[in-house]
Amino acid sequence: MPKSQVRKKKVYTPPSDIRPAVAGASKKPSPTWLPATAVILIVVGIGWLVTYYLSSQQWPVESWRYWNLAVGFGCMVASLGILSRWR
Repeated sequence: MPKSQVRKKKVYTPPSDIRPAVAGASKKPSPTWLPATAVILIVVGIGWLVTYYLSSQQWPVESWRYWNLAVGFGCMVASLGILSRWR
């Protein structure tokens, strides 16, 4: 059986005048406060929700009623937003 011919294709090289302007700046490691802040927000959110449920909906702020859930889950969602920037 005859062997098929191999295509000889030139390797693409981008033009030298078109380069990313700041390629090195976007690869910087994240600051040390970023993961610490995210962990603190997770702990505060979970602590807020646990306190709310264990106190029979009287604490942390009784007049907020179910908005206490929004505060607790909001802290945890904010931490996820912060962790999305972590390198």
